[in-house]
Amino acid sequence: MVTMASELPNRFLTPEDLVEMFELPSVETVYQWRRKRTGPRGFQVGRHLRFDPDDVRAWVDSQLGEAA
Repeated sequence: MVTMASELPNRFLTPEDLVEMFELPSVETVYQWRRKRTGPRGFQVGRHLRFDPDDVRAWVDSQLGEAA
């Protein structure tokens, strides 16, 4: 199980990890973020989408900054 604690896993994250972390309705939300360029930066490994935990943390921090 992945949580948004101070430490993220020491591996690249999958769209399913983001769904679990942020309690999103479905993985389609992650793909919509990618299409709209509103979510964390991701990259392709073959046909699989992955996210660097540092990029996810930076995105969360930017979202918190905009909300303040």
